[in-house]
Amino acid sequence: MADVIERIETFLVAPRWLFVRIETRDGVVGWGEATCEGRSETVRTAVEQLAEIAVGWDPGRIEDLWQRLTNGSFYRGGPILASAVSGIDQALWDILGKRLGAPVHQLLGGAVRERVRVYGWIGGDQPDAVRDSAERARANGLTAVKMNATPALGKLATRAEMLAAVERAEVVREVMGDDGDLAIDFHGRVSFPAARRLIHLLEDVGPMFIEEPVVPENSHLFPDLVAHTTVPIATGERLYSRQEFLPVLRAGVAVVQPDLSHAGGITETRKIASLAEAHGALLAPHCPLGPIALAACLQVGFATSNHIIQEQSLDIHYNVGADLLDMLLDPSPLTSTDGHIALWNAPGLGIALDEAAIRRADQEPHAWRGPIWNHPDGSFAEW
Repeated sequence: MADVIERIETFLVAPRWLFVRIETRDGVVGWGEATCEGRSETVRTAVEQLAEIAVGWDPGRIEDLWQRLTNGSFYRGGPILASAVSGIDQALWDILGKRLGAPVHQLLGGAVRERVRVYGWIGGDQPDAVRDSAERARANGLTAVKMNATPALGKLATRAEMLAAVERAEVVREVMGDDGDLAIDFHGRVSFPAARRLIHLLEDVGPMFIEEPVVPENSHLFPDLVAHTTVPIATGERLYSRQEFLPVLRAGVAVVQPDLSHAGGITETRKIASLAEAHGALLAPHCPLGPIALAACLQVGFATSNHIIQEQSLDIHYNVGADLLDMLLDPSPLTSTDGHIALWNAPGLGIALDEAAIRRADQEPHAWRGPIWNHPDGSFAEW
């Protein structure tokens, strides 16, 4: 008799992570991460509802179950449902690898590289700290970093605001040198006219890419932005399916950044990667999240030819209460050396979690929320 999913549990733990644990009737346990920053309690409820479909299902029929979880409701799509599906999907791949005694990257076709390059986030909202953060990242061996371009910015930014953003980027470029890389995140907080001007001013800094220059609702503006710069444009952390990625790829976006905890997990991200490859675009998954999400990203990175670099959250300022490696019994698989994480071959996602610590952390009251910003005149400002 085929094994079946017997139980699905969720754990909401500091700093802002939502873990999904799936156990089969035969006692195989898989873990996934369904974190949706600021909305994880809502996602937790969605996972509980999806469990009504998943419990009793053959855990090896991942694609079939993915279709049912994603499309089995008349009302579908969006970050809450996609994040819930993502956590379940990651856990199913973890189970499949453990049942077969193989790492997920082998199940995806085998490794195409021996190590994955990683980058860290160094801030940028606070100008005084950006040099220190970049120097610390360099000292820790990272060869690439990402910074926010600006704090809250006026809809028609002043010349002073523009030049200050360029000056901060130049400071980081000085620290990283020409042999290091700097990605610059607009975070959707820069208006379209300001983004056009600022991208042009930043060209001489030589960014690896500029991320989310406009909010995803304004993806129709990408053709204009792409046409007016030689800097690679990246986006995708707030896109949740290959259908949502298709228009931005047609617009000429160079780097896609699906989040494996938001965009349907491993199953959908591989399809997004293939779609990107057909458009000449590269894959750099978004992941300022926890260890399970990072492990899933790395498994995809090891097996995906157009993958270029992986975000990771060690020492990120959001990690209050726990850091990236704290919930692991053995942190070595996710530890970088010379700015890379080496291929490893443990079954499934390949990490050993401290389940007792996770269960304890879930008992602590926790509710992370993103900030809500205002412009000087009191009107809403994009974060």
